[in-house]
Amino acid sequence: MSGRREPREGRFWKDNSLTLAFGGAFLVVLAGQALAGHAGFNEDLAVDGMQQLTIGEYLMSSDFAVDVTENWQSEFLQFFLYIFGTVWLLQRGSPESKELHKAGPESDQEQRVGDHARADSPRWAGTKDWRQRLYSRSLGTAMALLFVLSWLAQSIAGTAAYNEQRLRELLPPVSWSSYLASADFWDRSLQNWQSELLAVAAMAILSVYLRQRGSPESKPVGASHTSTGVEG
Repeated sequence: MSGRREPREGRFWKDNSLTLAFGGAFLVVLAGQALAGHAGFNEDLAVDGMQQLTIGEYLMSSDFAVDVTENWQSEFLQFFLYIFGTVWLLQRGSPESKELHKAGPESDQEQRVGDHARADSPRWAGTKDWRQRLYSRSLGTAMALLFVLSWLAQSIAGTAAYNEQRLRELLPPVSWSSYLASADFWDRSLQNWQSELLAVAAMAILSVYLRQRGSPESKPVGASHTSTGVEG
């Protein structure tokens, strides 16, 4: 007698629970940031004796845009560097690292491309031209593109927000290129970059010695500290 099959709708939620959970949490946190940012921005306007903004006006403002995009670009930068860096860089004993003898892009057989592609492999993996080369680097390339786009959005929104502040102080606005060379732009960028790089370094080394049962980001609880590239 066959077991009861799980409804398709239930399978969808279970099969995509990681993306759905974090996507939903992102929207909740973004809404919270909007409310807190709106309140703080209006407090600053009140101090300057200026008219306050509605929540809708604040969501369309450059101040909200720059606060959001400066965090996005640092996250995409983190994943871009991590994806490409872990091709060659290793950490003995970390599940975040490949095995020590696998540094580099690995062989076609290990990567299941070209003649080694399987029936269930992505179609472009079985090609031997530019499509395979492009698809072989598509994840890192996508993260790099998202970083560049969010960095560009941050720089544009940051220029507008910076100029709004200057106008309140009766100072002339600056150009986009001038803002890119300003301390404000690099302060916003670097304070996010350093935190992301610290988090990656901490995860790489702490996962050598510490465990989280059932997590693919951790080694099995009983794995030795020197086991590398092993996930639980």
